[in-house]
Amino acid sequence: MFNFKLFLKGAAMGCADLIPGVSGGTIALITGIYEELINSIRSVDTQALKLLLRLQFKDLWLHINGPFLAHVFAGIFLSIFSLSSLITYLLSDHPIPLWSFFFGLILISAFYVLPKKMNLWSFGFMVFGAVSAYMITSLTPAASSEQLWFIFISGAIAICAMILPGISGSFILILLAKYEYVLNAVKSFDLQVILVFGIGCVVGLLSFSKLIHWLLQKHKSSTMASLAGFMLGSLNKIWPWKTETDISFTNLSPSEFAQSTNTPSQLVLAITFCLVGGGVVVVLERMGRTAE
Repeated sequence: MFNFKLFLKGAAMGCADLIPGVSGGTIALITGIYEELINSIRSVDTQALKLLLRLQFKDLWLHINGPFLAHVFAGIFLSIFSLSSLITYLLSDHPIPLWSFFFGLILISAFYVLPKKMNLWSFGFMVFGAVSAYMITSLTPAASSEQLWFIFISGAIAICAMILPGISGSFILILLAKYEYVLNAVKSFDLQVILVFGIGCVVGLLSFSKLIHWLLQKHKSSTMASLAGFMLGSLNKIWPWKTETDISFTNLSPSEFAQSTNTPSQLVLAITFCLVGGGVVVVLERMGRTAE
């Protein structure tokens, strides 16, 4: 049976992954499917391979939580292919409202992700996550190799970031100077680059999902605090008022932005969209509690 709600959650993840600085993992956390997503990906293991080799497709489908993954990834891929032009347009022509919406969404989400009972350890992990994300989003892209081994590593790292709340996979590719390179490979249908990058993504996804699963099982409070910190630190990248070049960005106050760019700061509009983004989180969280 088609699960439209689950499909929409995947579509929201795909939309977020299109925006450098926003992670699909953040949306998965907000919508309450993060742990199931990690567990489902982790189930693609040696047991799954044995079932595949035995041609036991029904058992394999159940083992990897196929219905869940199919709905989520169908939503992700449809969103990426159908909304890429819209997101590109909004980033180009209406960046302040778009960044403001996600700023409010991620800011409020971080407080929902935090453990209900914070202790000194949890606070320390939250600070660690915030500082790490801030430093990562402040890095300047550097030249990198175009050899296949580095393409493989780029795919593995980027896909890990994609499921890590607060860190954008597309932004990691920008830091590795491989964002445009991979996009051009897809456009030109360079099978060698696409295949190597894809294999790197699969290896990284399967490996990282096992690590996240273990952390959530053994150290859930500290892990969730770290994830919340990552989300807070990533706000550095999605601050609405900034000046950008091909390799860096500088955050400004609304008044500084207006003076340096000779354009309106759109402060009221930004606050409105920020509140809308935060409101979406509150509604989704309440819907999740009602469903439970």
